[in-house]
Amino acid sequence: MLLALVAWLLPIILIARSDRTEGGEKLLWVLVTLFVSWFAWILYLLVAPIGEKLKKI
Repeated sequence: MLLALVAWLLPIILIARSDRTEGGEKLLWVLVTLFVSWFAWILYLLVAPIGEKLKKI
């Protein structure tokens, strides 16, 4: 059971400590990860930061 808790919390901790995003965008990623877990973390690695990509367009 402890292993399951760690596996569920790990993506949240990794996003919270990451320098790829900040502020509201980081909060949004953490909230999405709370509900979708590992899939959201993989998506985070692929597309974050969204704000910088939109500014380039």
